[in-house]
Amino acid sequence: MSKGKLVVISGASGVGKGTVLGILMEKRKDLIFSVSATTRPPRPGEKDGVHYYFITRERFREMIDRGEFLEYDAHSDNYYGTPRAQAEEKLARGTVLLDIDPKGAMQVRQTAPDAVLIFIMPPSMEELERRLRGRGDTPEDQIRMRMKRAVWEMEQRTWYDHVVVNDTAQRCAEEILRILAKEA
Repeated sequence: MSKGKLVVISGASGVGKGTVLGILMEKRKDLIFSVSATTRPPRPGEKDGVHYYFITRERFREMIDRGEFLEYDAHSDNYYGTPRAQAEEKLARGTVLLDIDPKGAMQVRQTAPDAVLIFIMPPSMEELERRLRGRGDTPEDQIRMRMKRAVWEMEQRTWYDHVVVNDTAQRCAEEILRILAKEA
């Protein structure tokens, strides 16, 4: 790929990745966020092309067939992926942050071995569940499914370059900024 550095941020649903990423982007204006594509419907307040590219399952499958994703995966009954062209265009300009799950991170590790992989952990499983419930937009069956998936995701942290606990979003972001100062 190009001159920039890929930085993967992973963590279970509800761990606070979006909040931490917002702080990172505010503190380091040179960071570029890679917008993922998804087949899930937008949550309240999400905008197409800003939070995700919201596309149909059919279009997503066509993009898979054409090799148009840097990485992709299916979970929670939806597809998620990083459009390759967008990532390459942004890498030509600098450090690119990807908010992706461990399966996607494994794919990135294969295609971009020098990527920096950072896993965000919750302070506890109880806190993770509290945060998921606090959103107020997640049905009970989805919460149970996400908590079950969180166990698997957290087991994957051992092969990440860095693991950071999100006890507070500000402290977590500061720790990631220190990592980025050294690595990206």
